[in-house]
Parts: sequence; C-alpha cells; structure tokens
Amino acid sequence: MHSEPSAVGPASVVPTVVDVPGDAPVRVGTAGTRDQEFAEFVVASGRYLLRTAVLLCGDPVRAEELVQATYERMYRSWRRVARDGDPQAYARRVLVNLRVDGWRRTRREVVVDPGALPEPAGPDNTGAVVARNAVVQALARLPLAQRRVVVLRHLLDLTETEVAHELEISVGTVKSHHARGIARLREIFAEGDLR
Repeated sequence: MHSEPSAVGPASVVPTVVDVPGDAPVRVGTAGTRDQEFAEFVVASGRYLLRTAVLLCGDPVRAEELVQATYERMYRSWRRVARDGDPQAYARRVLVNLRVDGWRRTRREVVVDPGALPEPAGPDNTGAVVARNAVVQALARLPLAQRRVVVLRHLLDLTETEVAHELEISVGTVKSHHARGIARLREIFAEGDLR
C-alpha cells in the first residue's frame, strides 16, 4: 500500500522532524470500506510516523522504508486494529519493533552525513533542518536502548509507564536508560562537534 507522496514519498527526502510536538491521536471512522479507512489513516498518520522513524534511525531513506513496512503490517490486520482502539499507538509500536529488529540484525548503525543529502526545494527551513540534524546526530551517538527511551519519552511525549509497556522493560530500566541518555546528550552538545 502506498501512502500519499507528502507523507512518505520522494518529496520528503529531508523531512522536518522537530516541529510539531504532540500530534493528536489519529481516529478513523468506521463508515467506509476497509481500504477507505486505511487510506484515511495513512494520510493522517504519515508525517507522525515518518518523523518518529527518522528520529529512531537517523536516515530518511531507511525511515521511509520502516514506515512502508509498518503500513504493510497494519494493512494485514487493519480490521482488528481499527476495531480494538488506537491505530496510531499500534502503528508506533510496529514501527519501533521493526526498528529494533533491524538493530538486532545489523548490530551496527550507519547514519547518513547530512551534507550528503540533496538540497530540498521550497522554502528555506535551514534553521529547522540544522536543529533536526543536530538532534539526529546526537541521538545516533547514544547506545540503542538509551536512544529508544529518549525518543519515546521526549520526542513522542510518552510517560515512563507507557515507554516501559511499549519496549517491554521495567519502569526502573526506563528511568536508568533515560538518565544516562540525557546525561550523554548533554555531554555531546557541550562538546559542540555536531554539524
């Protein structure tokens, strides 16, 4: 299933990911057909999921692939997901799990140098892009477990309990990873070698 180009298509090679803190949960009506409901969900959730994926992996191309794989899994079980509650939460969990599976398979992170990315066409969002790149680069330097917790806690505004549930770890482990991750981010930004 392909999403709208503005959600995860070629036009979003350099997405702005630090711009809308706390998107509203996506609700889907049940009046249309399965395909109509799913298409409505894709349009409504594309930007949120892409922003989350970029923050988790640091590579816009890989992020788009993760979002597409997430939509594929969601489509297969759409009726159950739409009926049981919050499809956006389910999609976020699928996305995080897909990324974790990728970490387990590769065990090595390769983040694309922001200078290697093509220049975006359109309005000058240089400040937002520079801020996003600094955040993505700093997050890429964190150990994987700390990065997941920091992204879910601060960039997706989940509570410690929600993060623990989402990652299937204890609240104490969330607190520990969070404290260490934030301390390391402060060190990274103090070093000042981010581009």
